Amino acid sequence: MASKFIKNLVGPYLKAGTVTLFLFALGLLYFNIYVGIGALAITIILVLYYRKITDKRTDIFEEYAKAVTDNLEDTIRHFVYKNPFPLCMIDAQENLLWFNDKFQEIFEDAEMLNSSITKLSGLRYADLANPKASERHILSNHKNKIYRVLPSPMAGKKNGNIMLYWLDVTNLENLKTLYNEEKICYAYVNIDNYDELISAASDERKGMLTAQIENIIRQWAARMCATMVRYKSGKYFIVFEQKYLEKIESSKFVILDEVRAVETEGDFPPSLSIGVGVGGKTLVELDEYALAALDLALGRGGDQAVVKRKSRVEYYGGRLQTVEKRNKGKSRIMAHALRQMIDQAGKVVIIGHKNPDMDSFGAALGISRIVINRNKEGAIVLRGNSNSISKVYKSALESGQHRFITPEEAKAVVDKDTLVIIVDAHRPSLLEAPELLSMTDKIVVIDHHRKAEDSIDNATLTYMEAYASSTSELVAEILQYIGDGKRTIEKLEAEALLAGIAVDTKNFSIKTGARTFEAASWLRRNGADTANVRQFFQTDMDSFKLKASIIANAEIIADGVALSVCEGWHPNVQVLISQAADELLNIQGIRASFVAGTNEAGVTVVSARSLGEINVQTIMEKLGGGGHHSTAGAQTNMSLEETVEDLKDLIRTMDRNGGL
Repeated sequence: MASKFIKNLVGPYLKAGTVTLFLFALGLLYFNIYVGIGALAITIILVLYYRKITDKRTDIFEEYAKAVTDNLEDTIRHFVYKNPFPLCMIDAQENLLWFNDKFQEIFEDAEMLNSSITKLSGLRYADLANPKASERHILSNHKNKIYRVLPSPMAGKKNGNIMLYWLDVTNLENLKTLYNEEKICYAYVNIDNYDELISAASDERKGMLTAQIENIIRQWAARMCATMVRYKSGKYFIVFEQKYLEKIESSKFVILDEVRAVETEGDFPPSLSIGVGVGGKTLVELDEYALAALDLALGRGGDQAVVKRKSRVEYYGGRLQTVEKRNKGKSRIMAHALRQMIDQAGKVVIIGHKNPDMDSFGAALGISRIVINRNKEGAIVLRGNSNSISKVYKSALESGQHRFITPEEAKAVVDKDTLVIIVDAHRPSLLEAPELLSMTDKIVVIDHHRKAEDSIDNATLTYMEAYASSTSELVAEILQYIGDGKRTIEKLEAEALLAGIAVDTKNFSIKTGARTFEAASWLRRNGADTANVRQFFQTDMDSFKLKASIIANAEIIADGVALSVCEGWHPNVQVLISQAADELLNIQGIRASFVAGTNEAGVTVVSARSLGEINVQTIMEKLGGGGHHSTAGAQTNMSLEETVEDLKDLIRTMDRNGGL
């Protein structure tokens, strides 16, 4: 083989040179026979000389190749057994077929053909045989050592054998862990309702109360070896290392319970809102994460901690009901700002959430009245009407004062000069026409739900108050401050707003504060008839019987938690399941209720209610929904059966972990 290689290498050059010399010698013979004969002789001598040299070199190369071939087996054996890296070979049944001495030093109990790689290291053949396994970092821990395993399938073998290379990356992984643990985290801590808390305390108690709460916060920061700064009364900024975050999260932010246990002279306990930013690439981004987390905690009613990372947000706490703010200054400011925006807009479009309830529709009518009073062109976006608002919708149509358009018509109307006002919702996915948000920069959001992560982030004006009983209550307050001393509302709008408050407070039995009664009183003075409001909620006999059967078929799935299902399809299923969930709370021992059904669009809907002890909002958020501490709901793309099973598993898991 070597001889052939040499010939192939130099053959072409020898032939070309020999032919040239022979031609040159023949040319000389033609002119001078003696000189030509001499040239031919020299050419023959050179050819013979080169042949001798080539043969000698070929013999030397063949001897070298033979020596290497003879020693190849010993070389391979030495490379494999004396390799500085641990090596092993496994088959498709995860059995160890072979390993070298270095591997034996790691796994002393390993035996050829009698040991399983899974039992030794926890690695599975399916993961190692994955074509992308070599691109991933497969790590294995053994005796305080960390190894990166590189799988190499045996080429050309059909038995599925895999060679595994083990690299000790303990120092590297420890360094990575240390790097991650020493990353900086930012936390903003606010004392909720600080002004109300201080004003409710006596003069001698004010200093002690703030000092007691601040001492708890400082002790919490000290346990994390953190640095803390109070940058404003009742507001703190904390910097700590990421290695303490896992302990904080595993304790579910125990500081929330510690502060809540402080005794006050007011009718509500103190609470904290905490926003934690984790994993920002820069300090500026980290600060943005922490502020966004704090904004979420405050928007969800306080008494909770929110941890925001780049790809996910986690919530802790939220056990207290939101405390009503007694100062109406914000309502007055929002009213004047809204009036100014309406006056500057070319036209106004009002949007509620899908399948509007009485609160959403009543708030929309209230805003529509403001637009009419400001002599602006306005319209309410509505795709049909559900049974829950059919009567008041019919009355609004008959009045001829309010204009209703479909989402398709709204797309043709909205332009850059249009003001879009969103009521009773703040998530684009829940709106009747979310595409309108990208068609204008003038957006107003008025809502009373706890803030969600995917909230509308480009609103010009946002009025979200989780303490409020309903959006209708917020709109009623705005109406009181937006007028010029004239009558600002008609009888129909007053009754619709009062009906909206009644729906969300369950006839003033839950989430009702002094401002709720003040708003209802103002609506009553402006012509709202409670008898007419009651008629808005009347149902037919079939619906009443169905609601009774839903209640009768309820089952207890956890301590004080009831679950029922509305079987089949019904046009007003959303009203039925919400009413059934409310009625279930009247049963002794029931702390929370969940009712699921399927609406006219084939979508599974869930209605959740509680007496306040259990936060049903956090449960519904795990199903993609939201709401309030004691009133929440969700819509899912899963079937009714799958949703019910997921809900059961979720509630039972939370019950076992003490999350209910």
